[in-house]
Amino acid sequence: MKKNTGIIRLVYAGLYSWQGFKSALVNEAAFLQEFIAILFLAGLSFFLDVSSYERLAMIISLILILIVEIINSAIECVVDRISTEKHILAGRAKDYGSLAVLLSIFTAITTWMVILL
Repeated sequence: MKKNTGIIRLVYAGLYSWQGFKSALVNEAAFLQEFIAILFLAGLSFFLDVSSYERLAMIISLILILIVEIINSAIECVVDRISTEKHILAGRAKDYGSLAVLLSIFTAITTWMVILL
């Protein structure tokens, strides 16, 4: 089987990413809620009296939440695919993913507070 290269590989990568985005919106309630909140907050940032660099930091801190949420969802999918039985390591993996999301949210809150206050 020949691997795709060059522009074709990029096209397929983009299509797979789009599929992932649509799937996250439909199947991951937390992602959908965060996405809606982030759209609102990113839009709001354009009405705040902050520099372009501060606005960029604010928006990046929000996007970080979505990135970490997707990684957390991927971890949960893999753990659930392997087994739905309760296991201490499966629980830890899911807890660590959840902690990562929480830390990314704290990072965004701190970024916004430092800039706005």
